[in-house]
Amino acid sequence: METYHHGDLRRAILDAAVLEIEENGIGAMTMRHLARRVGVSHAAPAHHFGDKAGLLTALAIEAFDRLTDQLLAVEPTDDLVESGVAYVRFALDHPAHFAVMFRPEQHRAGDTDLQAAQHRTWVALERAVGNSPETERAMDETHTTVAAWSLVHGFAALWLQNVMPEQIGEDPEAAARRIASGLFSGA
Repeated sequence: METYHHGDLRRAILDAAVLEIEENGIGAMTMRHLARRVGVSHAAPAHHFGDKAGLLTALAIEAFDRLTDQLLAVEPTDDLVESGVAYVRFALDHPAHFAVMFRPEQHRAGDTDLQAAQHRTWVALERAVGNSPETERAMDETHTTVAAWSLVHGFAALWLQNVMPEQIGEDPEAAARRIASGLFSGA
């Protein structure tokens, strides 16, 4: 066990939680185990987060903020497909964050900071749909946004669960780009 000496304890606990989730899953993570992992008293994580739900809520907020940043980094002139690839890239680069984001039963219900972070992500997804070059859609923008989100979220989840057919190939970004292009670029 490495003993925590100085710096940002809150950040150290969040980082330890990410590692714990990647190694053992959300269900196995406990505040006491994180405290041991960081080398602090068992009360230290509670001081920053209150409880496990508080910690997972903070991690989900961080995840939504990071995803939003990644979506907004896609140039507005790029198409919806590239925003979808950015979503998949985020999920594969940050699997623990991705896992925590969509587990509302693990979060603090009604947390306004989490709701705001989720809303910012939704706005970034809407921006991607709104900037897409397709002028005629079979659905309104909200339904198109949900359809696009469902596609890339499902793709990322299936990839992370290692259940994609072998024919998809070994490059998740190329596969996501091809699938999204076929569905959202009029192909």
